[in-house]
Amino acid sequence: MTAHRRGPGRTERLVLPGVLNAEQAAVTVAGILAVQRPDGAIPWFRGHHLDPWDHIEAAMALDAAGEHERAEAAYRWLARHQNPDGSWYAAYADGNADEPTDRGRETNFVAYIAVGAWHHYLSTGDDAFLEALWPTVYAAVEFVLALQQPGGQIGWKRESPEDGGTPVTDALLTGSSSIHQALRCALAVAEEIGEPQPDWELAAGWLRHAICHHPERFLDKDRFSMDWYYPVLGGAVTGPEAKERIEADWDRFVVPGLGVRCVADRPWVTGGESAELALALWAMGESERAVEILRSIRHLRADNGMYWTGYVFEDEAVWPEELTTWTAGALLLAVAALGGDEATTAVFGGERLPSGLEPDCC
Repeated sequence: MTAHRRGPGRTERLVLPGVLNAEQAAVTVAGILAVQRPDGAIPWFRGHHLDPWDHIEAAMALDAAGEHERAEAAYRWLARHQNPDGSWYAAYADGNADEPTDRGRETNFVAYIAVGAWHHYLSTGDDAFLEALWPTVYAAVEFVLALQQPGGQIGWKRESPEDGGTPVTDALLTGSSSIHQALRCALAVAEEIGEPQPDWELAAGWLRHAICHHPERFLDKDRFSMDWYYPVLGGAVTGPEAKERIEADWDRFVVPGLGVRCVADRPWVTGGESAELALALWAMGESERAVEILRSIRHLRADNGMYWTGYVFEDEAVWPEELTTWTAGALLLAVAALGGDEATTAVFGGERLPSGLEPDCC
């Protein structure tokens, strides 16, 4: 594929009636760019920390908006700050990557580089970028798969070096579902550059089997909406099973006109979870409901085009009072998928991603 770089600020696929018009989309993109550091780092907001997963989500939104050079700078930042074992720390001080604020190494944070790298490549066709980032992706995936358990699930982190770097073998359904998507994207990267990884294919299939058939292998986080929709968003649960899963807990988590609860038993809707549910609905073929969810969180949009993290509806109060790049990024990616952006639909639709190899036994 030949590199093709679109001009900055191309947001025609980020227009969705009732959600964003062209001017609003451009302002939101500019809001993310204003937070990005000159070295490529994208913290939650200025003065707060950066975590690798949310950094990548914001970078993907920049690619969806045509801001490819700025997205590439975000990936270059990750390549420069990768630990020797292939990981990243869970959080870095804004403006000083030499001062991690959380030295744990979470597997879903580490794996997500594969999703971002594949999305950037599909957005740009930049072969040189993919080749250059391959060692980073490879090392990250190997770090993650070293924590895969005999049942297929992925242990959720290694403790900080100060705590001995002990692997935590307990698995999170949301994290493992995100890793499932990342492994499929990593396999696509490997295939594109001619470096097949059969062990990764087995790992992806075994992980999918655990997600779909063995909920007992994951910590019980049923209160959290992410555990509800992430198996669908991560591409492990599809078809009738996906629809059945979403319908079963729709009323527990969706607050009509306001968005999606973060936790089932709290009167708090959040923009990130709402946008991600919209992406999952789109992937299921339910675009109308996806648009309805995105329209329901217009109340979280601030005057500067960014989005408040959440809203406590019993108190009629924004909380916390923070405008996060990852909330804006999640919304832009959902709009991009609904608008037919090729790279975004390929990464979240999953039809063209390698699926891995299903195990012969359970």
